[in-house]
Amino acid sequence: MTKTGHRRRLDVVASTYAPIYVVWELTLACDHACTHCGSRAGVARERELSTDEAVAVAAQLAAAGTREVILIGGEAYLHDGFLDVIRALVAGGVTVGLTTGGRGVTAALATAMRAAGLGQASVSIDGLEATHDRMRHRRGSFADALAALDNLRAAGVAITANTNVNRLNRGDLEALYEVLRDRGVVGWQVQLTAPLGRAADRVAMILQPWDLLDVVPRIAALKQRARGDGVTLMPGNNLGYFGPEETVLRSLRAGDRDHWHGCQAGKYVMGIESDGAVKGCPSLQTAHYVGGNLRERDLAAIWKDAPELAWNRGRTVDALWGFCRTCDFAEDCLGGCTFTAHAILGRPGNNPYCHYRARTLAKRGQRERLVPADAADGLPFDNGTFELVLEPLDASDPAAATAADALVQIDRRPRRREA
Repeated sequence: MTKTGHRRRLDVVASTYAPIYVVWELTLACDHACTHCGSRAGVARERELSTDEAVAVAAQLAAAGTREVILIGGEAYLHDGFLDVIRALVAGGVTVGLTTGGRGVTAALATAMRAAGLGQASVSIDGLEATHDRMRHRRGSFADALAALDNLRAAGVAITANTNVNRLNRGDLEALYEVLRDRGVVGWQVQLTAPLGRAADRVAMILQPWDLLDVVPRIAALKQRARGDGVTLMPGNNLGYFGPEETVLRSLRAGDRDHWHGCQAGKYVMGIESDGAVKGCPSLQTAHYVGGNLRERDLAAIWKDAPELAWNRGRTVDALWGFCRTCDFAEDCLGGCTFTAHAILGRPGNNPYCHYRARTLAKRGQRERLVPADAADGLPFDNGTFELVLEPLDASDPAAATAADALVQIDRRPRRREA
């Protein structure tokens, strides 16, 4: 799941499935055009929900038992009914958060959001200044993001940050943590940039599976450091899986023994797109996982009956294939993050972005390389596909010395669908 900040742990042992945690894209309009954006945000979708329609959806979410909604975009504050939706959700007893690039979060807007009932906001910061501005495709974006953190904190909103990790910014992590800590964030979510949307057009940016051998232990070490500083660092749903640092990564408190419990899409998590499309997770590929539209059916019926949302509820190891089918942790993990696995190999159930998998292969003197095959279509939440090449662990890496600017350039032209 992308575009989330620090949040409470979901109860994944409950017996009744419900959309407890919802990520709602209010609009696809955006004041950035980020090179790694999974939704290819920039321009609003056709026929986005009006303010009245969105407020009605807020009431349906409260009735469905939703506890927390994270508003995203594009930029959620660019929707005319942004504050009205916050107020409607809060009136229904739902906790409301925001994920934002921060460009338009002035002191006045931050104050208005807090007055409407916004409890926390996560600002997307993807590296130190030069790296962040390059990924966000706009000079000054880093400064705006830091200003947003300051404005939100001054308004009384709890501030967190979220970071997509890739080959452009992986060297910034330790220094970036210090920047965020000193800015007063209470939480930091770190996730992998998956080859989804615009990132699918920039495959040189994407980490190779063996990069996890370096990145995951560093993030675990940062988490332990952050605990001492009063900052909660949590991995995104596509980072980790059963390496020696697994319990450190997943646990909220020192000494806990939490671990990954499988994809929660359609179980306790739901995503809503700005035109009313509903899917089990906000980052799932639109073309494959939309179960209905809120203009045509009410939310409760879509959640209960749509197979595109229910597919994950009775899933077993029989749905896995490749390395994941034979893994010692198959029953607990069930192939890791669904949208990430689908973005790489065209279907879930076999996920090369796994720390345990990378370590297991490394012990055999091997590693997997992702080689681009089919290109993405150029649509929101789309993906191309890759082939997996098994090679010696010490094989050369042709992309190791790729210049920073080249990592964010389109390196395979998107394939457009035929009319």
